[in-house]
Amino acid sequence: MTSNQPQQSFEKPRLGFWEIWNLSFGFLGIQFGWGLQMGNMSAIYEYLGAKPDELPILWLAAPMTGLIVQPIVGYLSDRTWGRFGRRRPYFLIGAVLASICLVIMPYSSTLWMAAGLLWILDASINISMEPFRAFIADMLPKEQITRGYTMQSFFIGLGAILASLLPWLLINVAGMEATAEGGTIPSFLKISFGLGALAFLLAVLWTVTKVKEYPPQDMEAFKRMKKEQRGVGAAAKDILASIVAMPKVMKQLALVQFFTWMGLFLMWFYFTVAVANDIYGANGDTQSPLYAKGLAWANICFGFYSLVTFLFSFVLPEIADRMGKKYAHALSLLAGAMGLISVGFIKDPNLLLLSMVGVGIAWTSTLAMPYAILAPKLRQDKIGVYMGIFNFFIVIPEILATLFFGLIMLYVLDNDRILAVMTGGGSLIIAAIFALLVDDSDD
Repeated sequence: MTSNQPQQSFEKPRLGFWEIWNLSFGFLGIQFGWGLQMGNMSAIYEYLGAKPDELPILWLAAPMTGLIVQPIVGYLSDRTWGRFGRRRPYFLIGAVLASICLVIMPYSSTLWMAAGLLWILDASINISMEPFRAFIADMLPKEQITRGYTMQSFFIGLGAILASLLPWLLINVAGMEATAEGGTIPSFLKISFGLGALAFLLAVLWTVTKVKEYPPQDMEAFKRMKKEQRGVGAAAKDILASIVAMPKVMKQLALVQFFTWMGLFLMWFYFTVAVANDIYGANGDTQSPLYAKGLAWANICFGFYSLVTFLFSFVLPEIADRMGKKYAHALSLLAGAMGLISVGFIKDPNLLLLSMVGVGIAWTSTLAMPYAILAPKLRQDKIGVYMGIFNFFIVIPEILATLFFGLIMLYVLDNDRILAVMTGGGSLIIAAIFALLVDDSDD
């Protein structure tokens, strides 16, 4: 794609479809990790004996690792250059560690073993994922950035489809047993996580081997900067200074992200177990065949909204070009809100696919529009650290949800999983309102 020789003055060339494809292909594997985790961790916890009000705190690993890891990885990748490039070493290290965790996860024998593995898994996925966000801004000219992030949405959708289908295929096509002895995790989940680990590693290797990164434009200035900013103290000082000096649009997007991800996390926490217990009628009996069938169908629903994400990613750039990024994002979030709220009125599991249409539209936009709005406003030498800081507005709502939503479930919602999903829809409505207030001009 480009030479690895330093360049003092450099205009990024427009890239072709297949070059942008290669840039983003690793996200297919990353989404295998996220998709299997989001679709099945609550069920794994329930197989190991967790109660509904205990689920949020058991998910605490994801936001805490993201809060710590992403800005640090972003800071380090901004200051990395060597034989393997700037961002690619982080892609690969994270993929290897995450794949190992995925293989081990469904063999957990206790709740705290599973929760501990989730901490390591999330840290590893974050090491791979955060540099991928900066990678698009590194490699594409301004006019192609929306296309780049939408291509990531395409692969996220495709990866989630495949990850979501695995449990259903193993039960209904391969004929694997849907149940297991009390306190153990069924074999179909063990096989699903093993295949996901392989997909994660191979997809990331594709991007690592197919793409050559652009070197720093002024190599001598880059070396001086690295020499002057060494150590933990310098890193902390730079990250804090970047937080204080964050662009205005980033502050505006913070509120959008906060309520968007609060709604999404409530869906991921409770949708699969709500379908198994409340719509399929397992009523808390994890050993019932109805529970396994409900879990498999909920994964199909996640796969379906990922299919919508896959398809909508082809048209979202055109919609954003015509009506503006913030309006496209606000409408997409409203579609997602209606999808989650409608779950409370559905008794036929097949109709849940209609709800997932709205969720898929919102998910496509969430993966692309905030980054497409933000990236052109960032300094080139700060892209990594700012993408890591931007992740704060994803993980902070999840931390709050994990710490406090269990109390809301217990004392306000009476452990009603369906009401928790509908509450997520209300949060997406608030996010859509804040999206309309964002300044997405291209100044």
